[in-house]
Amino acid sequence: MTVKRALLSVSDKEGIVEFARGLAALGVELVSTGGTAQVLAAAGLPVRSVSDLTGFPEILGGRVKTLHPAVHGGILYRREVPEDEEQLAKLGIGSIDLVVVNLYPFAETIARPGVTLAEAIENIDIGGPTMIRAAAKNYRGVGVVVNPARYQEVLAELEENTGTLSEETAFRLAVEAFAHTAQYDAVISNYLGKLLAGKEGFPAHLSLTLTKLQDLRYGENPHQRAAFYGEAGDVGPSLARARQLQGKPLSFNNINDGNAALELVREFSETTVVALKHTNPCGVATAESLLEAYRRAYEADPVSIFGGIVAVNRPVDVETARAMVEIFLEVIIAPGFDEEALEVLAQKPNLRLLEVPDLSQPVEPYLEYKGVRGGLLVQDSDVAQLDPQALKVVTKKEPTAEQLHDLLFAWKVVKHVKSNAIVVAAGGQTLGIGAGQMNRVGAARIALEQAGDRAAGSVLASDAFFPMPDTVEEAARAGVRAIIQPGGSIRDEDSIKAADEAGIAMVFTGIRHFKH
Repeated sequence: MTVKRALLSVSDKEGIVEFARGLAALGVELVSTGGTAQVLAAAGLPVRSVSDLTGFPEILGGRVKTLHPAVHGGILYRREVPEDEEQLAKLGIGSIDLVVVNLYPFAETIARPGVTLAEAIENIDIGGPTMIRAAAKNYRGVGVVVNPARYQEVLAELEENTGTLSEETAFRLAVEAFAHTAQYDAVISNYLGKLLAGKEGFPAHLSLTLTKLQDLRYGENPHQRAAFYGEAGDVGPSLARARQLQGKPLSFNNINDGNAALELVREFSETTVVALKHTNPCGVATAESLLEAYRRAYEADPVSIFGGIVAVNRPVDVETARAMVEIFLEVIIAPGFDEEALEVLAQKPNLRLLEVPDLSQPVEPYLEYKGVRGGLLVQDSDVAQLDPQALKVVTKKEPTAEQLHDLLFAWKVVKHVKSNAIVVAAGGQTLGIGAGQMNRVGAARIALEQAGDRAAGSVLASDAFFPMPDTVEEAARAGVRAIIQPGGSIRDEDSIKAADEAGIAMVFTGIRHFKH
């Protein structure tokens, strides 16, 4: 197709002047709207207003600019159909051969704190998506550019081919255009749907709006392809918004494990270090200093941390960095890194450093998705926080203040361990973690065996209730002095009796934390 006239109407004006200047140099007539026309005119470019093209002014405060037959007829007519050509000639409508449009920043608008529904509504673009879809539908005769990153390559092809755009390029641009409008509409639908969901539950239709952030070398295994996508409108601390400061490209497993580590470390306001492997924590500790917390997390399981992920909720200082480079780690996630710490960590150039700021922000609820063949499971995220005042002591013995502190610590950790899950802890440090077992007592035996002699005087947390008293009996033999669990089994009394006989304090939370 030969480009003789281009319509430019963009919200994101990055690169538009240079692109338009290149088009003008090729003899392309520039037609534009409102703010875009002003920018082009200010740059000294010859530009015709859409109002001049249509013979009709922009109205309703700019809500109606391009919704006119002179615009859409020029875009949609079929160049290969003589009757279309004749009809446009009779009506005095000229062709529009290139549509350059990007849309009102709806996603950015709703990401602003305190944005109102009225503000969001005003940032729903109507004319832009209509022109984009029209041009994309008619790609054999019209080019459409929605991404400023495409300006240079489109201009280069036009310059090389004396103002002509190939059908192959036009088709590729059309595919990108339909993806652009589909994502835009989905962001709007999801935003409005969430407002309604608070009253009516999950929406009847769910559209996911994701943008590819990077291709990955492979998935969980080398024979699986993989990519990492970011969710439109996500503004909280996440790996999708992380800044990689050094190291090899992230792998599928790095991202999956890193997300699990990040979710766990955000449970804590105290200085905390999480060491994690295969989405399960292997060592978690709190302390006055980051260095001490790291050492305690390492000592919790010095074997499993090798080749693992470490997440911290304080900026990494030089002393902690020196300790970290003593072993092989895959990824370190932190809200920041001191300059001296970065110099030390640079000794391990393959070590991936991810900066995720604002970890102190409250954990906001979000929707979790789990793919199943033929569909998608959707649920609210498990952000339930335990109110210590709501704990129910069910045994004759009550936990001491120190034990209660450790119980709450262990409860935060066990929430992020694959079920069936047991955590043994003391002094703000995990001592043993039993993860992903098919029976609860099996998970308890693993955790207690890992804790060894350190289990004496410790506490134990379980992500779900005890169906039998055997876990309490195992804990008693190891010297555990307090237990926290949801309760709710029809045989709770058996576990309570076993705890009373062993002199163990046990509290119920009333909250289950299954994780699969």
